[in-house]
Amino acid sequence: MKIEKYSIGIGDRFGHQGAAQLAAFVKMKERGIDIVPVWNKSNREHSLIGTKPFDVRIEADDAVKKLGWKDSYYVDADHIGINTVDLFLDSSNYFTLDVADFIGKEPARDDLEKFTEACRKYVRNLRVPGLKENILITQEMIEAVGKKYLSAVKEAGKIYRHILSRKREGNFITEVSTDESSEPQTPAELFLILAALAQEGVMIQTIATKFTGEFLKGVDYVGDSKQFAKEFEQDVAVISYAVKEFSFPENLKISVHSGSDKFSIYPIINRTIKKFNAGLHLKTAGTTWLEEVIGLAKSGGEGLHIAKDIYVQSYRRFDELTKPYLTVIDIDATKLPAPAAVKGWNSKDFVLVLKHDQSCPQYNNSFRQLVHIGYKIAAEMGERFTTALVASQKEINAGVTENIYQRHLVPLFLNND
Repeated sequence: MKIEKYSIGIGDRFGHQGAAQLAAFVKMKERGIDIVPVWNKSNREHSLIGTKPFDVRIEADDAVKKLGWKDSYYVDADHIGINTVDLFLDSSNYFTLDVADFIGKEPARDDLEKFTEACRKYVRNLRVPGLKENILITQEMIEAVGKKYLSAVKEAGKIYRHILSRKREGNFITEVSTDESSEPQTPAELFLILAALAQEGVMIQTIATKFTGEFLKGVDYVGDSKQFAKEFEQDVAVISYAVKEFSFPENLKISVHSGSDKFSIYPIINRTIKKFNAGLHLKTAGTTWLEEVIGLAKSGGEGLHIAKDIYVQSYRRFDELTKPYLTVIDIDATKLPAPAAVKGWNSKDFVLVLKHDQSCPQYNNSFRQLVHIGYKIAAEMGERFTTALVASQKEINAGVTENIYQRHLVPLFLNND
């Protein structure tokens, strides 16, 4: 099993928008661009909402059948570890290995010595095609990378071999996430991380790296876009070089996590993958859920009341809801509208404040981030929420498809400016 050149991870917290999401991929295919969907949902989201991993498989299969999709599609066990992977084995064929807790953990001395000895041959200036500057690797750097990342790589190996023993070779895609490191990996560090993964026998097809700037949930990229462009190009070049150097699958590609709504850097990503003829996996984070809330608000009546209640309860439970997301949100509480004011809004008011249109004066970045993490409130509403989703399905479907197609896929893969 080899993942295609272009793939997009599409989360759907409540499992109602699979067909609407897939419709965006159909539209791209009609324009001659093949992109495959990867439905993803983390164990934490399953726990908060009360769903099971196999629910995602059912949603994906149903969407594919409904739209007559003939190409590949995948179901991602999103950010799993050794303690949660078994829950996803039957339903998933894509596994994102989360080893963040092991980054920086001191490795065993023997493991570190074996790694440094194996990498000694790379102590020199490496010439990587596509990069203007050589990559300098020193013995000290090898040891530093080993101390910081080797335990994480070893953990990835443990999870990978566990999956391999159950799924067998050729039946799943593996991604390793290093994007939760405290600092972006330099080209030399990424090269050595890939060397360690190869030595450990982890045959990844995608790798999520860390970049300068902030990839906050549900909002645009925050940071120096020129520095991002430099780092992204370096990472793509190093990954391409590593395929031959370490005998990784030839389709090994970069993965961008929390990549939805990062509109300002899509042109950069577009130009770079075309320059290197490289693949891309971009994992979206909650953009479909936000379109559901927008669709409910647009529909008026009970839908609007539910959208307001989600915000009001999220506002009142601010500390509880934000705690798990403190590293990936930046909410200015002083800019959050008072619940009493929101209760008086009409559909247009609510949509203008929530919809990710930075040219709109009413758009509120903090409001959007709070609603983004407020899906737990919707889950607690139970049938009240899901019934409203069904009642507003036409409005929601249109928004979900247009959001993924026009605002994500088109600028990532079609636009050249």
